[in-house]
Amino acid sequence: MDLLSLDNAVFEVYVIAAALAVLKLMLQGWMTVYRMLKANSGWASPEDLRPGLINRAPNEAQLEVNEFVDRSRRMHRNDLENIPGFLIAGLLFVVVNPILLHAQVLMYGFVLARLAHFAAYVSKQSHEVRAIFYTIGSMIVIYMAAHVLWSVLT
Repeated sequence: MDLLSLDNAVFEVYVIAAALAVLKLMLQGWMTVYRMLKANSGWASPEDLRPGLINRAPNEAQLEVNEFVDRSRRMHRNDLENIPGFLIAGLLFVVVNPILLHAQVLMYGFVLARLAHFAAYVSKQSHEVRAIFYTIGSMIVIYMAAHVLWSVLT
């Protein structure tokens, strides 16, 4: 059986988890845009103050940090720091042909940890609460990468 085929159940798990993680990453960017438009504030760059169809009456205050917008921007940055590592480690994990249940627990566990991190962040939970979910996701990625190395080097 080809490991990178949908005939391989582990690869199928990866494809589902990776697609969900990518959707989370991309939709977070759109959430930031939505919040920026709703608040008419939190614009990122000076050139955003040029008049246009979306920003018909620009003003300098739009460049000030807006917590409503910036919270979403921080969530997006956190996704950008975590999801690419999962995508790479997860694909490498598939290549070493792990047990299906092992892959399901790790890959779906990562997606659930990212969603829980999002829920904690959007509901303004403390750093300690967010850190629990970050740590779970991070440890999953570290474990998968270490498992790959162990499988290849032994």
